[in-house]
Amino acid sequence: MPTLSELPHSFVVVLAVSLGMVLASFGNVVIYRLPRGMNLSHPGSTCPKCGTKIRPYDNIPVLSWVFLRGKARCCGAKISPRYVLLEAMGGLLGFALCETTLTRLAPDLPFWQLLTLIFLYLILTLGLICAAFIDLEHMILPDEITLGGAVLGLATVSLRPEVTFWESLLGAAVGFLVIWLPFDVLYRALRGHAGMGMGDAKLLLLAGAWFGWPAAIFALLVGAVQGTCVAVAVYAATGKLEEPAAVTAEREEMLKLIEAAEPEDQARLREEFSKDLVLQEQPTGLAKSRFAFGPFLVLGILEYTLFGPELTQLYLSLAGFE
Repeated sequence: MPTLSELPHSFVVVLAVSLGMVLASFGNVVIYRLPRGMNLSHPGSTCPKCGTKIRPYDNIPVLSWVFLRGKARCCGAKISPRYVLLEAMGGLLGFALCETTLTRLAPDLPFWQLLTLIFLYLILTLGLICAAFIDLEHMILPDEITLGGAVLGLATVSLRPEVTFWESLLGAAVGFLVIWLPFDVLYRALRGHAGMGMGDAKLLLLAGAWFGWPAAIFALLVGAVQGTCVAVAVYAATGKLEEPAAVTAEREEMLKLIEAAEPEDQARLREEFSKDLVLQEQPTGLAKSRFAFGPFLVLGILEYTLFGPELTQLYLSLAGFE
């Protein structure tokens, strides 16, 4: 059976790009349905405006959006650019994985294992991007992606040459503890509430499960720097950090439910409501404002996935260790 080095490079690239776009098309379903508690497989793809079932030839990644000029065939409703953006990102990730991670890890692996690695890394990277989009819109990181991705990382260690099972297990533990201990246990003891969401801890648990503890630490540090820079830039340009519209709508819906509840249930509901900081009014000021940190952790994990050894080597050189 041929290995990666024996296969035409263009064949591998086309395979990875095509698979990336197909999986990204399903990723759009995940982004829309998962935070709304909808079934991911049933019903099939439908127009979000009129509910008409989308025909297979109108569901071809990237091409259908271009041919339809960004409008639904059934009712003419505008199709969000996010759909074609994510599908294009899936193709780009397939290409990037071929040029970096797979070339580094799998030059001598048989074709079946190469195909498995392409699929696994696309599942990882596109799952992370789905988590980032969901966090930006709803300020939540679904367990189905974070914990599910961590389980997948642990279960596929034998197929991936980066880490051993015990390194993966240690990385998962370090990734979770590096958020949970200082930002939940200690911060809660000092301030009465968590400093970061547990979704962020689970996201770093995923990073550690796939690449070991260095990836979890890298993602946290790089994510913090990148997130701070973006938050400061947005605040300097607009004078505020706005919360997502979906979070505002969810808070208003919760308040309506509380007001409509029986008097004996209102106190209990208000107490439960107060425990979720995301559902509280957005504080003013840069230091107190909340913003989705998950996308920046995702960016750090993606950077480590594609360029981990090179970035680690660069850091050690700059730090004077080599």
